[in-house]
Amino acid sequence: MHMSDALISPAVGVSMIAVSGVALAYSVLKTKQMNVLEDRTVPVMGVMSAFVFAAQMINFTIPGTGSSGHIGGGILLAALLGAYPGMISIAAVLLIQCLFFADGGLLALGCNIFNMGVLSCLVAYPLIFKPILKRGITKPKLLLASVLSVVVGLQLGAFAVVLETLVSGITSLPFRSFLLMMQPIHLAIGLVEGIVTGAILVFVYQARPELLEGALNRTKMNHVVPVRKFVIGALIATILVAGGLSLLASANPDGLEWSIGKVTGSEELSASGPVYTIVEWIQSKTAVMPDYSTGATSSAVSTSSAGLLGGGIVLALATGTAFVISKTKKKHKDAIPDAE
Repeated sequence: MHMSDALISPAVGVSMIAVSGVALAYSVLKTKQMNVLEDRTVPVMGVMSAFVFAAQMINFTIPGTGSSGHIGGGILLAALLGAYPGMISIAAVLLIQCLFFADGGLLALGCNIFNMGVLSCLVAYPLIFKPILKRGITKPKLLLASVLSVVVGLQLGAFAVVLETLVSGITSLPFRSFLLMMQPIHLAIGLVEGIVTGAILVFVYQARPELLEGALNRTKMNHVVPVRKFVIGALIATILVAGGLSLLASANPDGLEWSIGKVTGSEELSASGPVYTIVEWIQSKTAVMPDYSTGATSSAVSTSSAGLLGGGIVLALATGTAFVISKTKKKHKDAIPDAE
């Protein structure tokens, strides 16, 4: 559900960049205040961000529609890291996708972070996922929480896309027609993503329940709990998904492209004007692997190498960000003298 620049006006694009920027800054501040990141959990944030990047490369077919979908990953990240670190992680994923792969417009980056990050991590997770598990985590409740929160988050995100195009004055996408396409297809996508998210979280809960419990209760993990095996396992899974399973992605248009095609007859819209020309030029310079391709002769090698390189970049960015946040909090805490 990555929006292109042609779907929004410059005013809406700039406004949503500001809104998402505030949400991201607030998430960083809250992460510092809660002091939930430490040396042992920083790699978890990095490797899970890389895993979500890799998983988003796999589009699964929605039977009988000619459409496809991919996981958003917001609820998965929030469940394992907490709402605010999860928000930071999904923003890192979307930033790298936009800059290095031209997946989602640069002008539309704020919309994409809001639609896929803010609404999942800061709305659906605290209002739906957490209350379901408030009285204790069980496998059935974990699966229920995953499905409901993913579906709601994705429905809100799809509706936000429709509103953003409406406010932008995109007349080729009439509100009612676009809405009637967007909501049902993203309901189907959300159900699949919810089940996948639930299955992953059940597996993690069996192996390392402290991860989910810590994120749910906003507490650090006990120092005797090892995370090395989890990080290594998640890293291996990321490599397998990015380098191998990504080749099995459906060629069908995703839910947003499919909806646009049903309404306009074309899966992509175009826009003209100086602002669009500038952001397109900037993105053409930063996107060294457009459409997840390194330009290798073999398409399989090209996609796999792009996935592995992209996962590595996301891993580095998310890990580095988490490390800086954890160290900044520690320095600030050490600078405050103890009360006598």
